[in-house]
Amino acid sequence: MSGKDCFTILNKIFQPKTKQEIEKIKGYTIKYGNIIENGTMVDEVLVSYFKAPRSYTTENMCEINSHGGNIMVKKILELCLKNGAELAEPGEFTKRAFLNGRIDLLQAESVIDVIHAKSEREAKTGMKQLEGILSKQIAEIKQNILDVMVNIEVAIDYPEYDVEDLTNQQILDMLLQVEDKLKKLEKSFDNGKLIKEGIKTAIIGKPNAGKSSLLNAILKEERAIVTEYEGTTRDTIEEFVNINGIPLKLIDTAGIRQAKDEVEKIGIAKAKEIAQEADLVISIFDSTKELTPEDVEILELSKNKKSIILLNKMDLEPVLQENDPRLQQVSNHIIKISARNVMGIEKLYEEITELFQLNEINLDHEIVITNVRHKNLITKAIKNVKKTKDTIEQKMPLDIIAIFMKDILEDLGNITGEIVSEDIINEIFSKFCLGK
Repeated sequence: MSGKDCFTILNKIFQPKTKQEIEKIKGYTIKYGNIIENGTMVDEVLVSYFKAPRSYTTENMCEINSHGGNIMVKKILELCLKNGAELAEPGEFTKRAFLNGRIDLLQAESVIDVIHAKSEREAKTGMKQLEGILSKQIAEIKQNILDVMVNIEVAIDYPEYDVEDLTNQQILDMLLQVEDKLKKLEKSFDNGKLIKEGIKTAIIGKPNAGKSSLLNAILKEERAIVTEYEGTTRDTIEEFVNINGIPLKLIDTAGIRQAKDEVEKIGIAKAKEIAQEADLVISIFDSTKELTPEDVEILELSKNKKSIILLNKMDLEPVLQENDPRLQQVSNHIIKISARNVMGIEKLYEEITELFQLNEINLDHEIVITNVRHKNLITKAIKNVKKTKDTIEQKMPLDIIAIFMKDILEDLGNITGEIVSEDIINEIFSKFCLGK
C-alpha cells in the first residue's frame, strides 16, 4: 500500500508481536505479527515499513509478506480494501514516483523494460536507463541549448550592443554539437531495437528439409513435431532463444511446395509473408538432394535480405555443396549442419553474431535507445535543429531563431516528461501490469 493513509489502514488489520507507535517505527524496517479480522488471526506475516519521502513512490508505504497461496493473499487484499484502501491502476506506483518527482518519465518507462526483458542485455539496458544515464545525456544537451538561449535573450533585450553576429556563430557552434549528440543517440536505436525486440528469424525450406529439427536442436527440446511424413508443420511455431545476450525470435514455417489442400496453401502463403518481413531468413536444404524449382523459389525469398543458407543432413552422403553458384549468389553465409545430430549449430550462432555485429554492441560504454517513442522525439529534435540552422543561414531575426530552439527543447522535454500531455502519461502507464 502507498499513500498518506496506508499506516492507518494497516493498523486496523495488523497486530505486531511487539507494539510500537508508528512515529517510532523507522523506515526500511520489518515487523513480525498477524493479520487479524474481528480478533481472529487470518495469517502470520512480515510487514515492511517505508516512510515518506524515502520510498518507491516518495509516500508512506508498507508491504505485507504473507504465506503463499491465492486464498490467503485474496483474503488480506479484501481486508485492505474493506478498511479503506483502493486497488491500484496499472503502473500506479511508478506513476506516483514520476508525478512526485523521484524519477522522470524516461526512467519510469525503463521499469517496464526491465520487467519485460527477454535477455540479459535488455535487462542491463533497462537498468542503466533506470539509473538515469540517458536522462543525464538529455539534460546535458538541453543545458547546451539553454546556455546559448541566455545570450539570445540579452541580444533581443539590448539590441544597441549589436552582438547578433557573435550570437549567431555561438548558436551554429552549439547546434552542430547538439546535432552530433542527437544523431549518435538516434543511430543507437539500431542496436536498441535488436536488444529489445530481438532478431525476427524465419526458418524456411521444403517439407522434410529439417526446419522443425533445426528448431528443436536450437531450443534443445522437442518443441516441433518431427516425422518422416511431409507437410507436418501447417502453421507457424514461434520461440525465443538468446544468442550473445540478444533474443532471437525463431519462426518455424510450413514447408514450401505445391500445396495439396487449402489449409496447407494458407500455411505456405503465411511462410512466404513471414520471410519477407523477417530481419533474418534461415533457408534450409536437404544436402542429399539436388536443387529443385521449389528450392530455387526459396532462394528467391532469401535474396536482398540478411540470410543464412543451411545444408542439412551433413552426416549423410551430400550431393549439394557449399560452392554451388546458385547458393553463393544469394548469401555468403553457407553452413553444413546436421539438425538431427545437433552438428553445426554453434557455427550458425557464430554466423548470426557476425551478420548482426552482436559483439560490437558494448553496453558498458554506450548509451542505447530502445524505446521507439524516445527515438521518434530525438528524430524530431534533429529536424528542428536543421530548421534552426536554416533560419540562421537565411539571416532571420534572433527572436525567430529562438522560437525554433524552443521547439528542440520541447522535443527533449517530452522524452523526460517535463513537457508532456496527460494522455501520453496515461498511455505509457496503461502498459504496466496492475500496480507496479
